[in-house]
Amino acid sequence: MARAGAKRSTRKLKIARSLGVNLWGQAKSPFNKRKYKPGQHGPTSRGASSSDYAKQMRAKQTLKGYYGNIGEKKFHAYYVEADNMKGDTPDNLIGLLERRLDAVVYRAKLAPTVFSSRQLISHGHIYVNGKKVKIASYRVNPGDVITVSEKAKQMPLVVLALESGERNFADYVSVDSANFTATFTRVPEISDVPYPVQMNPELVVEFYSR
Repeated sequence: MARAGAKRSTRKLKIARSLGVNLWGQAKSPFNKRKYKPGQHGPTSRGASSSDYAKQMRAKQTLKGYYGNIGEKKFHAYYVEADNMKGDTPDNLIGLLERRLDAVVYRAKLAPTVFSSRQLISHGHIYVNGKKVKIASYRVNPGDVITVSEKAKQMPLVVLALESGERNFADYVSVDSANFTATFTRVPEISDVPYPVQMNPELVVEFYSR
């Protein structure tokens, strides 16, 4: 378990380093004070390229990274689906990402990171409406109730995540901390999502529609 945790930490740090931002708003992030990417050319690397393509690419990598570095094929599929839906494509895209089971578990503070959320799911500790679900990308619907296994209720990782004051609960996920239960109440719009850094899904849409 410790080795898996180390791998997740390394993966998180790698994503954050590549973007040069405190992507998940963690208090101990090395990017809280650093205003530039690490490395020889760090102080001048951020913002060095102002082309539309560079901005769009960075927006895509930031959004993908935030949700646990979703694979390109899967992420593009979300865009295609969002573009085919009625309404605003950027809002639709965020709505689809926030309906992922790993995102909902993270929003409910049943896990400290989206990576640990994904691990809880894959190890069979997460239930949706009483049914075990082991697919992180499983799509949650409004009204769905998420619970954790009895074993997970004893895990320090889960208990400490719920007690942590580092993140607030999202208002579209109703949480009963005492019973380790969360209900996904509605699909959020971009303005509802508590991102710790600026997200630009409209640039992601521009990137894919080029």
